Amino acid sequence: MKIYVPRDSAAKALGADAVAEAIGTEAKARGIEVTLLRNGSRGMVWLEPLVEIETETGRIGFGPVGPADIPALFGDLSTHPKALGLVEEIPFFARQTRLTFARCGVIDPLSLSDYEAHGGLSGLRRALKMVPEEIVSEVTESGLRGRGGAGFPTGLKWQTVAGAQADQKYIVCNADEGDSGTFADRMIIEGDPFSLIEGMIIAGIATGATKGYVYLRSEYPDAIAVLREAVRTGQTSGLLGADLLGSGRAFDIEIRVGAGAYVCGEETSLLNSLEGKRGVVRAKPPLPALEGFMGKPTVVNNVLSLATIPVIFQKGAKAYADFGLGRSRGTMPIQIAGNVKYGGLFETAFGMPLGVLVNDVAGGSASGRPVKAVQVGGPLGAYMGVSKFDTPFGYEEFDHQGGLIGHAGIVVFDDTADMLGMARFAMEFCAVESCGKCTPCRIGAVRGVETLDRIAAGDAGAVDLLTDLCEVMKDGSLCALGGFTPFPVMSALEQFPEEFAGVKEAAE
Repeated sequence: MKIYVPRDSAAKALGADAVAEAIGTEAKARGIEVTLLRNGSRGMVWLEPLVEIETETGRIGFGPVGPADIPALFGDLSTHPKALGLVEEIPFFARQTRLTFARCGVIDPLSLSDYEAHGGLSGLRRALKMVPEEIVSEVTESGLRGRGGAGFPTGLKWQTVAGAQADQKYIVCNADEGDSGTFADRMIIEGDPFSLIEGMIIAGIATGATKGYVYLRSEYPDAIAVLREAVRTGQTSGLLGADLLGSGRAFDIEIRVGAGAYVCGEETSLLNSLEGKRGVVRAKPPLPALEGFMGKPTVVNNVLSLATIPVIFQKGAKAYADFGLGRSRGTMPIQIAGNVKYGGLFETAFGMPLGVLVNDVAGGSASGRPVKAVQVGGPLGAYMGVSKFDTPFGYEEFDHQGGLIGHAGIVVFDDTADMLGMARFAMEFCAVESCGKCTPCRIGAVRGVETLDRIAAGDAGAVDLLTDLCEVMKDGSLCALGGFTPFPVMSALEQFPEEFAGVKEAAE
């Protein structure tokens, strides 16, 4: 009897460890031999802990499961009160296009043989037969863009590093997933870490880099533990080291843990922190692709970008690029959070309208009240009101609506949300997290909080001042923190102006 219980952080927070222990205890008491596998999450967080039992017809799901539900798992499965049927037929899961997350929740995350049995390393083996220029061309043709921020073309970044002359080059994985409502990086590391390792190796072969670093946030202890074990397995198996899979190529990976600064999600701040310096933004130029880690040419890519590389080399650039719309090619793992009925990870091709994601896929608000707005792209992302729910999920499409996709986390709010209060939170967040490098961010955010407090106190005339301040921050900040903070503030002001005018007088 083979039973799967997730070791994913979200599942563990909801009691997965206790469920796993109860399964072991019950099996022992009944004298039944059970193979218990701790897999990653399927991404349906409202069903966690999601227990799966392997049957002749496929893996049957049960959830959310608690220790009291375990004895019934050893009886007639069809009558179990938490039975969900075949996991891959659950509507939320069945309508996805899983490419980056195809193995997540399916395999044992720390079994290299399980990874290979489900298509892992086939992309790397193909890349090892190609010259670097062909590898870069394949990535460029796939249309893959950065999955962690502004959507910069991955192939162009690799091409710049590949063409740079240096005695040493680096691949740096940005796993400092600090945006609210985002968890995809953590999920893929905890559920399919070898996909990230394979992607980094291919990047190294393409650019001439022989060393990689993963910069992980300290708030992810489970992800850190899983990735460290996966790297050790890669090193002892010959996947990493001086002779990759007997190819004569060299590449190794080291894991570094950050100290919790939000600004270190910005690539140049991350590089400073990686070098042991204070996490502050670097002025550009020079670009990290030319003078990055230790002053050497460096590829800095997000976890999802690198974990998608094996898919591209397994299936081919054209097969990947056939998904999506416009210049947004492939799929995007969208993280659904906030006041929502079905929260979790939903991977789909670019192009699905925002309203379909919120009202259909996610089931609307958990409170049952009408949805008022959705913040897309983390705490610096714009609020998208119902009037913008027809916007297709794509980089340029969101940009035309004054928003950004960023890391594709969406946070849902119902009609009780105070949009002036939410705008203040975004500005205060920037004031707290600013690295202090540039004046518009360091000072502007503080003045912004004060101005929003004036508006809340009834000073409607301060609205114009707020608008001018946001323009200064947007145009004068060196990085996304200060430059994007106006997005949530101005989008809230634009779509909900009545909440910014005469607040005190209206209350009285």
